Amino acid sequence: MVSQAPRIESVLPSFLEFARGCVLVAHNAPFDVGFLQHFAARQELPWPRFEVLDTAKIARRVVTRDETPNCKLSSLATLFNAGTTPNHRALADARATVDVLHGLIERLGNLGVHTLEDLSAFSAKVSSAQRRKRHLADALPHAPGVYLFRDDRERVLYVGTSKDLRSRVRTYFTASETRSRMGEMVALATDVVGIECATVLEAQVRELRLIAQHKPRYNRRSRFPERVHFVKVTKEPWPRLSMVRKVLDDGAEYLGPFSSKRTAQTCVDALHEAFPLRQCTDRLPSRPRMTPCALAEMGRCLSPCDGSASSEAYDEVVTAVRASMASAPSPLVGNLSARMGELAGEERFEAAARLRDRLTTFVRSAARTQRLRAITVCPQVVAARREDDGRWCVHVVRHGRLAAAGVIPPGANAHEYVAALCAGAETVTTAPGPAPAASAEETELILRWLESPGTRLVDVTGEWTCPASGAERHLARLASVGQTSMVPFDERRVARPQHQPVR
Repeated sequence: MVSQAPRIESVLPSFLEFARGCVLVAHNAPFDVGFLQHFAARQELPWPRFEVLDTAKIARRVVTRDETPNCKLSSLATLFNAGTTPNHRALADARATVDVLHGLIERLGNLGVHTLEDLSAFSAKVSSAQRRKRHLADALPHAPGVYLFRDDRERVLYVGTSKDLRSRVRTYFTASETRSRMGEMVALATDVVGIECATVLEAQVRELRLIAQHKPRYNRRSRFPERVHFVKVTKEPWPRLSMVRKVLDDGAEYLGPFSSKRTAQTCVDALHEAFPLRQCTDRLPSRPRMTPCALAEMGRCLSPCDGSASSEAYDEVVTAVRASMASAPSPLVGNLSARMGELAGEERFEAAARLRDRLTTFVRSAARTQRLRAITVCPQVVAARREDDGRWCVHVVRHGRLAAAGVIPPGANAHEYVAALCAGAETVTTAPGPAPAASAEETELILRWLESPGTRLVDVTGEWTCPASGAERHLARLASVGQTSMVPFDERRVARPQHQPVR
């Protein structure tokens, strides 16, 4: 039937030009559109990014099984009394699809769906009460930014971010946002405030800061950035490891921050496994004369408490601990790796696995701290990246905190724009510790953007470097260690990689 028809190479370019700016409607649209996209890519033709409506998908949200046993085009054509019977021929099926679409639109109109945007985001699972509040999004712009849901007392209920504020907020009223707590939040909301941002990164950073400021009851993450822990090597005659909540300007070495106390304790355990540092919590005098503890008798501690350890020997251990935390964890990695091998050789596989987990946790934590410290010691880092729309977005980062963000206007002098952006950037004051000017989550967010493909450094004040012998060099090796090496070959239970959820 189509043997004499024109080839796709001659038809597709003219079709794409004809349909540009239109909305494509098809039944089981991914099937048809998939062919068009495939041949467009093969011919190196740019895909126009059509808005696509799938009548099968829409019907599944609107039509019940009592009305029709399935959502095939023939069944829907019968349900909506289509003027054309589909027969698997292009023109007949297209005309039947038109009639089905009109029938669906008629039903959706009674549900408050009146625009293409409403239709694209419609879900029958959203209650009518939620849908009636969709007008709260009408004043929001189609731009990146942060949105805040507020109740009748102007208390912030929820903070979110999006590349398109208006479209994202409307999904809470018309789309498949069916989480029960979000439905409860929308029921309480009487207002939505939008804060337009110059860039997506600025919006993400503002979201973190607003969540930390308002602590909205319906946000589950980032509400309490102040609830962190640090591992500290104390400054005293006989230093020890301590978990603290704040960083002091005391010249001590700190590891962290940790949002979980358990993770911090795991790092402490790893350090105690590798180094015979004292574990007692008392402050010892310069020349102690006490009874040694059980750990000292087991050889797990140099035992400064009974005067048997010299200050020079103990200082060497403290120096190694500080170096493992700050720049060179190789002694710790080597020590624990050797111990893991011994335990595996003795078939003490569970003990070896626990040691492996401690080692991995410590190395990841040390690498994170070292990355944070590397960027936060820089007074200023200016970077730019070309976005999908061709414009250049610029960010000014000071001590790991986002100080300014902007997009270079078309035709503007880039150097002058960047200079003006830096001149008007926030003045950032610092404090001691790995995260001196912002939350660790904000600094890590900025680091991911700085390290993303296409980002160019415009200016760096100071030195942005990580130690060559730092913890990151050990991450790949630890990740590649087969977890089956810690269990006997006939053991059926095999630990899963950490990126897979345990079911």
